Amino acid sequence: MALRPIDNALPIIPDGLKPKKQAKVSIQPQKRASEISVNDENKAPLPQPRDASVDYVASEDLKPFEDPESNIQSLVEGLDSKDWVKVCQSLNDARRFSLYHPGLLIPILEKVMLVVVKSMKNPRSALCKTSIMAASDIFNAYGEKLLDSTDSSAFDQLLLQLLLKASQDKKFVCEEADKSLTAMVNSIAALTLLQKLRRFVNHGNLRVRAKAAVSISNSVYKMGSEEIKEFGSVTLLQMASDLLNDRLPEAREAARSIVLSVYEAFTENENTEEDWQSFCQSNLSTIQAQSMIKVVSSQSEFKVEALEEQHI
Repeated sequence: MALRPIDNALPIIPDGLKPKKQAKVSIQPQKRASEISVNDENKAPLPQPRDASVDYVASEDLKPFEDPESNIQSLVEGLDSKDWVKVCQSLNDARRFSLYHPGLLIPILEKVMLVVVKSMKNPRSALCKTSIMAASDIFNAYGEKLLDSTDSSAFDQLLLQLLLKASQDKKFVCEEADKSLTAMVNSIAALTLLQKLRRFVNHGNLRVRAKAAVSISNSVYKMGSEEIKEFGSVTLLQMASDLLNDRLPEAREAARSIVLSVYEAFTENENTEEDWQSFCQSNLSTIQAQSMIKVVSSQSEFKVEALEEQHI
C-alpha cells in the first residue's frame, strides 16, 4: 500500500549542505583578585597592595641632631600623628634623642613610652618592630632612671607588651622583643626588675610565663649572694617550683637555672649539699623541697659525667 505524503514533514537536505554544529564554549566569570588562591597555577600574580616602606635603622647607624633643641617640639607633634609612617619616623627620632640627647627627652619620656606601648599593639608589623627597637634604646640609655622618670604603670604596660610580642608567632617581631627584654635585664638592677617580673610567673598565657621565666633567670644569674638573700632565697625557690612543672620546656629550663643560681649563692658560705637539703626541707613544702634537691643532684651527676668524658 502506498504511503501518503505528509505535508509537514521536514525537507530532506543533502549531507553536503547541512550546517555544521558549533562547538560550545564555556565562558568562566573572571575571578576577582580576592578570589585567586595561591594554588592558581600558570597565572601571573596580581600586584599586592603594600605599605609605604619603612627602614629599620640599627642603633649604631642613628645620628645625633645638629640642633636638638629645635627638633624636640617636632618630635612631640610627630608622635601624635595619625599617619603611622610619621609615627615610625618619630620613634626613630626618639631613639636618636635617647642615645645622643637623653636629657632633652626626660620631660616627655613617659609620653614616649606610652606611644611605644600603643605602637606595639598596632597590627602593622613595621610600626610594631620600630617601637620595640625604640624600647631597647630607651632601656640602654636610661636604665633604672626609667623607673624614676616615669609613672610605674607606663613601665608595667611596656613590660607586658614586650612579653606578649616575644610570645608571638611572627619570628622577626619575636626576636626583636627578645633582644629588648635582654637589654632591659642588662640595664636595670635585678632587685628592682624582679619585683616587676614576679607577677608574670602565674600569667594565664603559657608563652608569657616562659618569657618572664627567662628574664627572671637572667636577672638572678647576675645577682650576687647578698642580693639573692635580700630578695629572698625562699621566694625565688617558690617561684622556680611553680615553673618546674610548666608545660613549656623554656620555662622549665629557666626554673632549673634559678634553682642552681640560688644553690651556688647558698654554698658560697661553705654550706654543703646536706645543708642545702635541710634548708629546702625547712622552708618549702615536701614536694617543693624534693624538686629543689633533685635539680641540684641532677646537675651534680651531669658535671661528674662531663668530667669523666673529658678524661676518656
